[in-house]
Amino acid sequence: MSLSKIATNDMHGENSLYFDGWKAYDENPFHPTKNPNGVIQMGLAENQLSFNLMEEWILKNPKASICTPEGISQFKDVAIFQDYHGLTQFRNAVAKFMAKARGGRVKFDPDRIVMSGGATGADEMIMFCLADPGEAFLVPSPYYPAFDRDLRWRTQVKIRPVECTSANNFQITREALEAAYQKAQEENIKVKGLIITNPSNPLGTTLSRETLTSLVSFINEKNIHLVADEIYAATVFSSPRFVSVSEIMDEVECNPNLIHIVYSLSKDLGLPGFRVGIVYSYNDAVVSCGRKMSSFGLVSSQTQHLLASMLSDDEFVDNFLMESSRRLAKRHKTFTEGLVNVNINCLKSNAGLFVWMDLRHLLKEPTLEGEIALWRVIIKDVKLNVSPGSSFQCSEPGWFRVCFANMDEDTVEVALKRIRTFVGKGQEEAEAPTKAKRWKNSTLRLSFSSRIYDEAVMSPHSPMPHSPLVRART
Repeated sequence: MSLSKIATNDMHGENSLYFDGWKAYDENPFHPTKNPNGVIQMGLAENQLSFNLMEEWILKNPKASICTPEGISQFKDVAIFQDYHGLTQFRNAVAKFMAKARGGRVKFDPDRIVMSGGATGADEMIMFCLADPGEAFLVPSPYYPAFDRDLRWRTQVKIRPVECTSANNFQITREALEAAYQKAQEENIKVKGLIITNPSNPLGTTLSRETLTSLVSFINEKNIHLVADEIYAATVFSSPRFVSVSEIMDEVECNPNLIHIVYSLSKDLGLPGFRVGIVYSYNDAVVSCGRKMSSFGLVSSQTQHLLASMLSDDEFVDNFLMESSRRLAKRHKTFTEGLVNVNINCLKSNAGLFVWMDLRHLLKEPTLEGEIALWRVIIKDVKLNVSPGSSFQCSEPGWFRVCFANMDEDTVEVALKRIRTFVGKGQEEAEAPTKAKRWKNSTLRLSFSSRIYDEAVMSPHSPMPHSPLVRART
């Protein structure tokens, strides 16, 4: 008996190289003592730099947990709570935290907060609320690979990329938006909205006030929705400061019913396992519909109870945001300076848990096939899981997203050492007069073994079940 089309369609995106890299790590994970030659996971955007701050708070506040002698008196009430509006104190605390994460320049109404199971659930929920199957959202590229799953898989909504290039550091332009919108119109595809990630994943950059103002003007003129994914709002570690779309709404004339924010605590607090996703909408109908849909992905009452207490502690939150930003800045500096030492540059960034690394000069050829071949070498020989730009729908081969906040300092040093060794070997081969393959014009190029080139070059969305570099679990 066949399964449903929704369950079995190919829009999940799991065959992307983005996820294939994870499989390579899962099969051979790095460990400093048990498996020092394993693959280092640099494809996972987790914020693990400030866990000790939360652990210290929990030890000092045992009453916040219903699983301690001090908090057991609340166990029954929390255990039986299942209202999909969420605990009042939780919504109040999240609204307060969202404001603090944006520098206190805007306020949020707790009654507009709709819960969901992580940002994944929140993204899907807002799609269900705003679009019918076959309708489309514009998404500036490069964009988060799992948007294909989150936005399209079960909703049957289409994604129309808005091409951004390195010519202007991948900034979103009005011309690119108009071109993508017009192309969809010519293909008789109804555009229901625009989705932006600010700060950007994978670029690690923030949108300027001018760009945001232009985007708000664009969606108002077209009378389409704007969904602002702001899940990295508190990961900004250097100037320019983060500007939320909420700030722009206070400055320009716009229809608030068209604007919605997706938020979570997965990146800013580093709690992806808590599955706290938020849809914050200025549209009353979306809030009402979203609440009904949230029945399919509620945040557990135990999690709400703990976080309500933690996020209501102003002293803790202020210190956490400041210290987290400081640690991210330090890690970013350590990693990017290590790359510069071997002539590898990254797009200038000021936020996020990753860098957008430029390896165009290492490609054998400036093509998609060249990028995939280089990615295979990095996975197999260097044993680093970095994510190729093609999996982010980047139109320029040679860019890679590299995460730096999901590991300790020692592992960062191991990763940098591997990169130095890798680039050093390439330079030695380039300079050796007896090599059969010479680099043209003294520019560093990589040569790949014939065995690697004998493998079929896959597209960014093709499965690689027979690759010796990446074997999916069965």
